[in-house]
Amino acid sequence: MKKSVRQGMRSFFSEQRTGYLFILPAVVIICIIAIWPVVRSFWISMYDLQLNNPAKSEIHTKYAIDMERYVSTSPILLRTLKREMDVEGGAPKQTLEKLYTQVEELDVILNREELVRTRYDEVEKLLYDFKPVPAQLKYAEVDNEIALEVVRSLEAMELQLQQMKKEKILSHPDDMIGLVRAWRISFVEPNFIGLDHYKTFIMDKRMWLALWNTSVFTIFSVSIELIFGLAVALLINKQFRGRGLIRAAILIPWATPTAISALMWQFLYDGQNGIIAKLFSDFNLISNTGVLLSTKSGAMFSIIFADVWKTTPFIALLLLAGLQTIPNTMYEAAKVDGAGKAQQLWLITLPLLKPAILVALLFRTLDAFRVFDLIYVLTGGGPANSTESISIYAYKMMFAQLDFGAGSALSVIVFICIALICMIYVKLLGSDALTRRMH
Repeated sequence: MKKSVRQGMRSFFSEQRTGYLFILPAVVIICIIAIWPVVRSFWISMYDLQLNNPAKSEIHTKYAIDMERYVSTSPILLRTLKREMDVEGGAPKQTLEKLYTQVEELDVILNREELVRTRYDEVEKLLYDFKPVPAQLKYAEVDNEIALEVVRSLEAMELQLQQMKKEKILSHPDDMIGLVRAWRISFVEPNFIGLDHYKTFIMDKRMWLALWNTSVFTIFSVSIELIFGLAVALLINKQFRGRGLIRAAILIPWATPTAISALMWQFLYDGQNGIIAKLFSDFNLISNTGVLLSTKSGAMFSIIFADVWKTTPFIALLLLAGLQTIPNTMYEAAKVDGAGKAQQLWLITLPLLKPAILVALLFRTLDAFRVFDLIYVLTGGGPANSTESISIYAYKMMFAQLDFGAGSALSVIVFICIALICMIYVKLLGSDALTRRMH
């Protein structure tokens, strides 16, 4: 008996390991495609990464020095000090001699860093030949303590030269001050800022407005699409002549690329020549033809209307697939029991269609929440950011302002919102809905 139990346990664990081996590739693919980009975005969001700022165009976990600026500044500073020493005499000359010695010492300290020492000659040769310095030689990391020591020394040197300039005891003080300042700002501070981007966005009114706009667009568009999609699905589920043609025609809006349909609706909403704007004005739905794209409420209505037109067929298609799985025998039995059409819809169709509704709502809500191309082409987020979605805001932050750190933080915020939406849907509509339907 014990022997058979042991064999059974071994067989169970062997099958379990085999099952894990089969699903391992899927887990790896999910991690690469879904999780890794989010982790990478979160990592970037912890740095002040700005492509339009040379000092912050790369991730620096330690202090770094701009080798091009350092190599072209330090020798000239020494020559300038030497020239000034030859002109001046007395106390100013002694002060300049001390500064000259200090600059030499700072050079020695920096060249103790292996990366600085190895790149110095290469960069110097490139500058001598009037060639650009490649990106891989541009910066060299420096120990934080050494970098701080050099920066503090250069700051003290600059203050001393400023004081000598005020006393008017130097012939060319501005040349030396400028060179010392150029050397000082050649040091690039670590741009690790932790969660500062998230703290900033918590207080950012524009971010909250973008989230509000995204939520309004998502709630209204998905709700209307679900109602219309269910009506269309119930209609095309019935037997009638030309049903195949109608089904194909209904899918045309969904098959149209979003950018093209947005351009089409932009022409239709145009205040001068737009047909839709003219019809709405004639039926007194709007005060004038220019309202749709020039006012906050009009622009939000316009993008929701365009999205409903385009995406209702998608929901109808998903719900139609669910309707096809409901047996006709249930409706026949309901008719025998005296149930009307409304009762059949409420007691049979909707409960059995719950898994399909879950899938349709989940897909469409996630798709609507990260809406980008429709709004970008139709309104650009205007007027006055009244239709700017969180994805549009992230795009502008990353590619218009070139602030990749802040843009990555917004991307992570979008991911968190989408994850919360998924959990809410599963909780409200029932996490076991799909499982129940399968049995």
